[in-house]
Amino acid sequence: MTWLAVPALAAGAYYLLALVAALRWRKSTDVPATAAPPLSVLKPMYGRDERLYEALRSHAVQDYPEFEILFGVRNPQDPALEDIERLRREFPSVPIRVISVNTDAPNPKVLVLSQLAGQARYPLLLVNDDDILAESGYFRSVAAPFAGERVGLVTCLYRAQAASWAARMEALGIATEFAPSVLAARLLGVAEFALGATMAIRADTLRAIGGFEPIASYLADDYQLGCRVTAAGYRVEFASAVVETGLGSASWSEVWHHQLRWSRTIRVSRPAGYYGSVVTQATVWALVAFAARQWWPGAAALSLRLAAGWWVGAAVLRDRQVARRLWLVPLRDLFGFAVWLGGCLGSTVRWRGRRLRLASDGRIVPLDAARRGAQL
Repeated sequence: MTWLAVPALAAGAYYLLALVAALRWRKSTDVPATAAPPLSVLKPMYGRDERLYEALRSHAVQDYPEFEILFGVRNPQDPALEDIERLRREFPSVPIRVISVNTDAPNPKVLVLSQLAGQARYPLLLVNDDDILAESGYFRSVAAPFAGERVGLVTCLYRAQAASWAARMEALGIATEFAPSVLAARLLGVAEFALGATMAIRADTLRAIGGFEPIASYLADDYQLGCRVTAAGYRVEFASAVVETGLGSASWSEVWHHQLRWSRTIRVSRPAGYYGSVVTQATVWALVAFAARQWWPGAAALSLRLAAGWWVGAAVLRDRQVARRLWLVPLRDLFGFAVWLGGCLGSTVRWRGRRLRLASDGRIVPLDAARRGAQL
């Protein structure tokens, strides 16, 4: 039965690697924020929640020499417009523009970004989601890595806040599983991806890769953008800043479908990496080792899993909820493993009220079009 200890040892080694990556991370992201080129913030809007104004305001108060904020709105009755108007009144000196966009692209967000980029005044473009809460110094932190040679895109880590237990478990997974995986991947040289929480790119680099339009058919637009930037010979770097997203009060069903969409998107984008990630399921393999009476491999895997999750979540992401909820990590991991299994099968996902099918190359196929194709 000793062979049943091998997966636990492999999972423990993976989280040891994540710990090493986290320790090196704080040094590698400590870049002096010297350059501050004029910056255009591109924000596609989609509805509002109770923390939207706080998130928008965190951008308007940034201490940065010259910037503008462009909001892309597809619905002329979007409730977010009320918060944007409030932002204008509170910060009359900040250039704020609202641009109405009509698009029927499979991923409408990307075509919104394309139109915003076409109207941006400045050479550095910063894209992030509408609910992103930025810390002080965020713009400077994102701009700083562009002083490096051949840096084409800058992204950053993020943490999440939540109001329901289902959403809190998802936030715990972001801090203790997803973020460690990002750090470990970077340490191993996997650097072609970006995170949608922040994507900063020079306007001339965006033109060099054909703009946003070529990725308008993909759900994982952040991954596709990172791939195209690196394929063009540029580097993707991480800023030292950590931003915060809101998960609201999602139900267990909503969290399940959100996580399943994420898993299936990763699977079709990077199948080898997705299936290979089974080795990172430390809690599952620890339980397998315990069942085989391989106590120390199981204990080592679980201990390293908790240690890496705590260090990355609390020290790197500065997520204050991680320490108090660390005991829930094994339960969250079992839920995450069920999501991983679900991600191995099927290709349909739910996204913003639509059911979509993912093609084998990651492109979005509307479900009705997929059905017509199957009938033909």
